[in-house]
Amino acid sequence: MFVGIDVSKDRLDVHIRPSGEAFAVARNGDGLEELCSRLQELSPKLVVLEATVGFEITVAAALVAAALPLAVVNPAQVRAFALAMGRLAKTDRLDAELIAIFAERMQPEPRAVPDAAARELGDLVVRRRQLVEMIVMERNRERQARQPKILRGIKRNVEALQLSLSELETDIGDAIRCSPAWQANDDLLQSVPGVGPVLSRTLIAELQELGQIDRPRARGPGGRGTHEPR
Repeated sequence: MFVGIDVSKDRLDVHIRPSGEAFAVARNGDGLEELCSRLQELSPKLVVLEATVGFEITVAAALVAAALPLAVVNPAQVRAFALAMGRLAKTDRLDAELIAIFAERMQPEPRAVPDAAARELGDLVVRRRQLVEMIVMERNRERQARQPKILRGIKRNVEALQLSLSELETDIGDAIRCSPAWQANDDLLQSVPGVGPVLSRTLIAELQELGQIDRPRARGPGGRGTHEPR
């Protein structure tokens, strides 16, 4: 059984092969919990996500923490596969189906994540959900508050919580991108002639913004290289 997940800002579209079953969940704490629970019941051979604009980070972390066989692949591979199949129509539902077919036919290797790393990611995802819930609660209190002193205190709390959330999301991103499940950068680098596994992993470790900056910024002023992050 193979699972393709299309990740968007607010929603996860899921398609399962070969049954053709499809469903969607919200891209929030409850949705991730439902997703992991349903997939654990199915015991799929492989779950595939595309590495896109960052929305997939928390999803990947939750799947890894749930001990599901995950591969996060470069979207260029899926696009090339779609062109070869003549699949040009594009909706979230159809993208999820295409990713599932890609998973079934190409079967990128689901690389095992050590138990300790999976537990750490699980803890980070749980803490992220707690912070989001606290921010929502404080925002609700802010709408009901009338006294300026109380409003100022709530705003300070929200700012502190948002800072903590931002730092935590950075930690989650760093952890999942360094996990074996994250194949996108490694696969892309190793497609370059002369780049093997050792050099690829060295580049990923030393250039953590890989794939997140455009070509002129990667070259730097006057065409020279730079490690300046986006």
